[in-house]
Amino acid sequence: MAKRIAIFNHKGGVGKTTLTFHLGWMLAAKGKRVIMVDADQQCNLTGLVLGQEQMEEFSKNSNSQHLKEGLRPAFRNQFKLIEPVECQQVTNDLDGLFLLPGHLGLSEYETSLAIAQSLGNIIYPLENLPGAFSYLFNQTAKQYRADYILIDMNPSLGAINQNLLMTSDYFIIPLGLDYFSMMAIESMGVVLPQWSAWANKLMSLPALTDEATYPLPQVAPKFLGVIVQRFHTMEGKPSAGHQKWIDDIYQLVLNKFMPILSSCDMVLSAQAYQEVYKKIRKRKKLSAKDQYLYLAQIPEFGTFNSVVHTNRPVFAIADDGLSEIQIAHRNTLKDQFTRLADSIIELTRYERQH
Repeated sequence: MAKRIAIFNHKGGVGKTTLTFHLGWMLAAKGKRVIMVDADQQCNLTGLVLGQEQMEEFSKNSNSQHLKEGLRPAFRNQFKLIEPVECQQVTNDLDGLFLLPGHLGLSEYETSLAIAQSLGNIIYPLENLPGAFSYLFNQTAKQYRADYILIDMNPSLGAINQNLLMTSDYFIIPLGLDYFSMMAIESMGVVLPQWSAWANKLMSLPALTDEATYPLPQVAPKFLGVIVQRFHTMEGKPSAGHQKWIDDIYQLVLNKFMPILSSCDMVLSAQAYQEVYKKIRKRKKLSAKDQYLYLAQIPEFGTFNSVVHTNRPVFAIADDGLSEIQIAHRNTLKDQFTRLADSIIELTRYERQH
């Protein structure tokens, strides 16, 4: 069964879409079959993959398949089962990378889902809504023989995000380096235990599990780590100011956020993080610079920023026309995304093996 990974932060502007795209591409380059789900109503991931011209054609075509349309049988109470969505192949260079497109109208389902997920309001046909996203993803993953589903979530604490995160197997938190990212971690430390308690209660209701057409899965999402992004470097290292933010965020995650998540069974074992990261970094011990809760530290794209408006990743840029400095920076970015993909593969494999 495909491993479902939510890319989540309710603070906007932290690079969730760019991260999802690059991680999905790198996992596919390593032979994994990946479906990237655009669950953000802004549809930036869909636009990034399709490009402006194809995006316009896709939007105008009434037969186009997307996330909202795939969920329609459940949310519009149609007398037919949810079926797999026809995904878009992202590139001819990779056989196993697909997009499940998003739609602006997905937000129309927010209120219905919020009512369905409120305890004490489980009435027909609302019992099928909490499990609808999961059912759609599972059916689509089976059709495409996916190894991973990456979910690009919108920056909110709404019912859809609550559902997407708590029905995923794992989650990653991308962060910028500023005071508001620290606030976001503090806020998630309050919200996620509430979501966990809510999920546990809903998963105990037969109406949503055994009796529902679209059963709510019995899962507890595990935190894989944080990814810091968009910082400036000097001689290949974070600038002094940004390094301070990296250190402060690490201490907050390690000493406050992780214990909170551990109390609601949303973390892997400490041994899992440490053994996998030692393996990826090929070192017997992790130094302070190899802070193991950082899945990756991805600097600002710099002169490559325009690439995020195409349907190819930064690390696929050819040497032609690049300066030595640009080549070195591209290689740094490629190394970070390679290590990130390797860490994801090993962490999700480790849990299955232990």
